[in-house]
Amino acid sequence: MQRIVCLERDDWRETAAQCGFVFHTIDGERYWDERAYYGFTLDEIERGIETPTGEIDAMCLELAGRIISDERYLRRLKIPEAFWSLIAESWKRNDRSLYGRLDLKFDGNGPAKLLEYNADTPTSIFEAAVFQWTWLEQAIERRMIPARADQFNSIHERLIAAWKEIAAGRHVHLTGITGNEEDAGTLAYLEDTARQAGLSTRQLDIEQVGWRDEVGGFVDLDDCDIALAFKLYPWEWMFHDAFGAKLKDAPTRWIEPPWKAVLSNKGILPLLCEMFPNHPNLLPAFFEDDPRAAELGTSYVRKPLLSREGANVTLVSGGMPLDEQAGPYGAEGFVRQALSPLPNFLGFYPVIGSWLVNHEPCGLSIREDESPITGNRSRFLPHAIL
Repeated sequence: MQRIVCLERDDWRETAAQCGFVFHTIDGERYWDERAYYGFTLDEIERGIETPTGEIDAMCLELAGRIISDERYLRRLKIPEAFWSLIAESWKRNDRSLYGRLDLKFDGNGPAKLLEYNADTPTSIFEAAVFQWTWLEQAIERRMIPARADQFNSIHERLIAAWKEIAAGRHVHLTGITGNEEDAGTLAYLEDTARQAGLSTRQLDIEQVGWRDEVGGFVDLDDCDIALAFKLYPWEWMFHDAFGAKLKDAPTRWIEPPWKAVLSNKGILPLLCEMFPNHPNLLPAFFEDDPRAAELGTSYVRKPLLSREGANVTLVSGGMPLDEQAGPYGAEGFVRQALSPLPNFLGFYPVIGSWLVNHEPCGLSIREDESPITGNRSRFLPHAIL
């Protein structure tokens, strides 16, 4: 694994605009950054990232089955009791998952380590699936990178195939916070893949989802039933929203399904360690109120159960905060995970995002920052197999 400085395309902004990548710059700062890329060997991709990604996903599914059938675990994850039956029923029905992203520490010199699982509403999929592939093709054509370069990236094709299998020709509503540029771009891309799969679609903001009292069901602005919905909106938010109490009474099937609320919780980190002790791809982790957390000593990462984009994460080294991010999370409780510093490439810290579509590992996204905590403003860099 290398970080390789390279020329950037002089027309990349125009190319981004042409394909709808409007959030490539955020508040004047680069989000997309092709002034460098990360190079991997094929063995690093196949054995170092792809294979462990599949194994970790399989472990997570096994854990989910155990959690959902045991209320002690559900309480441990602070999942509201009112939604236990909703989650259990979606698991028993085998409601299908479209996609997810494992965030991994990897430097090519040892096994990949799971940092967290973005199981419910992962973003950066358009950049990973489309724009970095465009970069690869054009960079090869313009002789900016070696002609033999390749990329671990079949995300786009697998999304189309997954929509065909999961939705099977049904109409799909796609909803989220459309006023957020990144979320709107992600929804637009996923809607495009659904249409390429032959599905009819409609997009609406989460606040435009209505309820029809007489028959009990969610509807769109035209009073049409929402039978199948993709939501780029976290389950934990839905549980506490005004219409949350209606979820268990509605016939709507959701993507991601309710059982994904279990795996999107960072409480799975200590539970995975309990279920698969000493696994090479897991870092030791404990709930903060577990006396065994003392085994981590004075160096660890403190994470809220429901944090997103690095919010309220603190790196503690020798009992002192090394780095921390502000945010609104933490009331739900914390886990502590062993401190395993990200690789440092001359002051840049990358996190590997390993994508799963329909539970198949199929691509990478790399987020980089000068901070060892990856946050909302961390840059996206492309990758290549050399």
